Amino acid sequence: MKSKYIYLLAIVALFYTSCKKDLGNYDYSPPSEPVIEGIRNANIPALIGDSLIIKPQVSLAGADPLKDLSFEWRILLLEELRELSFTGYPFKMLFNLGTGERAAKLIVTDKRNGLIYKYDFKITGTTQFSTGTVVLSNEGGKGKLSFVKSDNTVLANIYETLQPGLVLPNNPVQLYYSKPLPYQLLSKEEYWIMCNDASTGSVIVNPSTLFFKDNFRSQFFLPPSTVTPGHLETFMGTISHGVINGKLYVGVQSTAPFAPDYGKYANPQPGDYELSPMFTKGGSFYLGYDTKIKAFVVFDGGGSYLGTNYGTGTATTLPFNPKNIGMSNLVYFKASESGTTYAFFRDETGTWEYRFNNRLNEGTKEIVPEQKRKFAGSSLVLADSKWVRNNLNVFYFSSADKIYRYNPINEEVRALDANFGGKKVSMIKISADDNTLTVGVEGALYSLDVTVGKNGNIVEAKTINGIPGSPVDVLVRTN
Repeated sequence: MKSKYIYLLAIVALFYTSCKKDLGNYDYSPPSEPVIEGIRNANIPALIGDSLIIKPQVSLAGADPLKDLSFEWRILLLEELRELSFTGYPFKMLFNLGTGERAAKLIVTDKRNGLIYKYDFKITGTTQFSTGTVVLSNEGGKGKLSFVKSDNTVLANIYETLQPGLVLPNNPVQLYYSKPLPYQLLSKEEYWIMCNDASTGSVIVNPSTLFFKDNFRSQFFLPPSTVTPGHLETFMGTISHGVINGKLYVGVQSTAPFAPDYGKYANPQPGDYELSPMFTKGGSFYLGYDTKIKAFVVFDGGGSYLGTNYGTGTATTLPFNPKNIGMSNLVYFKASESGTTYAFFRDETGTWEYRFNNRLNEGTKEIVPEQKRKFAGSSLVLADSKWVRNNLNVFYFSSADKIYRYNPINEEVRALDANFGGKKVSMIKISADDNTLTVGVEGALYSLDVTVGKNGNIVEAKTINGIPGSPVDVLVRTN
């Protein structure tokens, strides 16, 4: 029993001695972490040929950030499968890495303890032509390309100014933007200047420099002898499709987006037809007008020609037969993907309005005729009238120096307030939100306010003067 007391006293003495000797500091404070502001997930614009300086705000409590931290900047060059590495703070370089978005990373190392902090961001290479408005115009039959800066400064006829001795083809038709895929740095980016010029054809322009890049014939695997443009549109982000030489062409999608052949044209979609330039791509169909048989014709979603192989509903009496319209002069046609659609035709008696229910996206694959009538604005329609439709099936069309609004529900035809000083309207485009009309007349571009309650008054602050000739098409670049 006595021995047990001795052991117990020994253990107590041991604990007492241990506690007495533990003079540690239990108010421990870990080293401060760096605070980097304005860099994480940022997208930093970089003008090619200009200095790029990246200087995020850096703080480090209780220490000197420039002394106790090291900085490494990495920029991914995807096309070369390597990274560039720079050290120091701030980041400085003469930016020469080309246009487009590049992944980048800032790596900060705390030299006091070896801890590493990483911040992902992006750098987007730009040129003076990355933001602004590109204008294709017709000056006496000759194509002209101009660029309007964000402050409305006009660089008129910039294509020829930058490249003395080079001229665009004659009879410009359309300015088409072949966009790069947002997630694919190496996918191509081009402007196609589509012109109805049998001797020269159309041209491809570098959008970063506005320099000539190639003849449009290079877009074909086997170029046709002549290329007569109708109208082109974009689907799937960067693939073009549309009417050329009266045939439907669809860009090749079977290669990788960065491959040179991606988006090129093979043969036209086979079939015995002659398409008007106006067409619509729905979810599972193409709808166009065949000027050869004077009828609406369809293609499946992949572009295979189906002709008039569609239904017309169950009614025994139809206001018109979509498989036999009988008119060759299609004035304007832009189908809704489904539901009510209007088409306007012109003959020696005037302009006619056709209305039908588009059910081509449905299993029945039908074009159901609903009404045919003389267009209420027939006397105003001219051979060169320009047309657009908004998302509610309200139409705007030009007649010489005037623009009219047409509502097919009540057949109201109303002149807009805009006064162009007697100059003929050469172009109309409508914004995606239906609130603005961009109108071209000789020497100028106008923005018209067509929001609810407004009747197309000119927004003076957005008027652009100094355009050579008459605008044919415009493209607004925001980055």
